[in-house]
Amino acid sequence: MSDFSLSLNEDQQQLRKWVHDFSERVVRPAAHEWDEREETPWPIIEEAARTGLYSLDFVGSIFSDPTGISVPLVMEEIAWGDAGIGLAIFGTTLAVAGIFANGTSEQIGEWLPQCFGTPDKVALGAFCVSEPDAGSDVSAMRTRAVYDEATDEWVLNGTKTWITNGGIADVHVVVASVAPELKGRGQASFVVGHGTPGLSQGQKFKKMGIRASHTAEVVLDDVRVPGRNLLGGKDRLDERLARAREGRGGTRTQAAMATFERTRPGVGAQAVGIARAAYEYALEYAMQRKQFGRAIIENQAIAFKLARMRMLTDAARLLVWNASWLGSTGGTFVAAEGSQSKLFAGETAVAVTDEAIQILGGAGYVREHPVERWHRDAKIFTIFEGTSEIQQLVIARAISGMHIQ
Repeated sequence: MSDFSLSLNEDQQQLRKWVHDFSERVVRPAAHEWDEREETPWPIIEEAARTGLYSLDFVGSIFSDPTGISVPLVMEEIAWGDAGIGLAIFGTTLAVAGIFANGTSEQIGEWLPQCFGTPDKVALGAFCVSEPDAGSDVSAMRTRAVYDEATDEWVLNGTKTWITNGGIADVHVVVASVAPELKGRGQASFVVGHGTPGLSQGQKFKKMGIRASHTAEVVLDDVRVPGRNLLGGKDRLDERLARAREGRGGTRTQAAMATFERTRPGVGAQAVGIARAAYEYALEYAMQRKQFGRAIIENQAIAFKLARMRMLTDAARLLVWNASWLGSTGGTFVAAEGSQSKLFAGETAVAVTDEAIQILGGAGYVREHPVERWHRDAKIFTIFEGTSEIQQLVIARAISGMHIQ
């Protein structure tokens, strides 16, 4: 008998059903309200915390699944309910991934619980990388971290932008330049705890989609953090900088990139959830809506759209699962499979939601039906955590072995 299988085991099936039930019962009914309000859905996050969905234990359990499939299962089901609320619930995992990828075991043990808080006092985390002049080009980062040897503190100055949970988080993980002359190789990650003087929220952005997720600038004005808040510690940083100055270790992953590589398939899974929601809604509508005496799905023009929507959604899911499985099993990424999954799933979500609107016609363009919201939500998945163009660049470099610009 072959060991290969694409079937979910019993635990994964139960996990998917549990998260889907929460999404169907709690998330989807509230989606329109919080999209209109453009506010953080604290009652939904608190309910997720009470049920155990928003907790370090739960996130730890899904990320420790040796198959790697639990994370995309959860992300797809939550985004099926609503991508904005889903990001409000799981946006903290970006900070978690940043700490886990770059921190020592002591730092991981100290800071990860503080990212979530408790069911009675929920906390949030934020991962701060992008800047007004450093989005896709992370090496152009201007935020600086300067070491004050006299006090064993790091002093951070700069402005971060497009930050999920920015300014309202209890734990901010900030990527800053410590050796500007080394560009991307001279960066490090710092934890800024709750109430640290000098950290403030700048502009809160009013967005096209995922409007239940808080996105804002984070301003760092002489923010002082203890030396122990440097993720990985100063000794490791000094060794890495020395290697970079000597021209060694050139393939070492940047602090920001180490986090994104762990999260891109999960982002792709959210896009799959949006696409699936739009496909299912359009299919049901097409089977019920009658024109010229028959259901509109009986017309090839509609039926073929739905066939393609289903095919693209299923293909995107397989790419996401493959990348997640490779990452968890120690497989080799030979063709930037993580970027492939995020690229294809994001483009699929945009295409499928666009077709869903077309199938519904005028009804798809008004807020009485959710497909217009799903289309607005889908677009961000071709932009954040690496634009579609950047994903193609990463893939092209991987398959050619050349530094394509």
